[in-house]
Amino acid sequence: MVDPGIHAVASSPDGPRSAQPRKAAPLTLQDAFQLPALHAFVSEARRCVVSRLREWGAHEDVRTDAELVISELFTNAVLHTDSVEIGCGLRVTGLHLRVEVADEGRRSGEQRLRSADFEEESGRGLLLVKAFSETWGVRARENGQGSVTWADLPYRPAPGRLPHPQPGRHAE
Repeated sequence: MVDPGIHAVASSPDGPRSAQPRKAAPLTLQDAFQLPALHAFVSEARRCVVSRLREWGAHEDVRTDAELVISELFTNAVLHTDSVEIGCGLRVTGLHLRVEVADEGRRSGEQRLRSADFEEESGRGLLLVKAFSETWGVRARENGQGSVTWADLPYRPAPGRLPHPQPGRHAE
């Protein structure tokens, strides 16, 4: 999970300098927030993601896809864990957007893709995440309590916009 707050990170390669020109390291933008693990906060998670991506200059299609992915991942954490809070993270690096949702554990079963029957109202969330993502997965949280479900989406800026640090925020 990314650290709370926005961090614009521009990194440079370590090691000795060479005479050959280097490509600039891609700019990384990231944000994280936590919300109560209640279904009523799914819409707030969507709003936070769309708002941040708009501030960063993301294309409307990117914002729409990320909104769907965060909605599905947050809903799964609410429905299938005993979490009190759910952590959400966004990270743009170059032309990639990572969306993460961290739960506090005691999952009611392994996260897996499944086919829902036509009449079922749920059971398609991870299929949607897979369809809108380049790749996705689940890993244990660093503290061992719960898991982080992540999805990598293609990123592109809105026409005429480039990702950039927000005024008043710090670059690392």
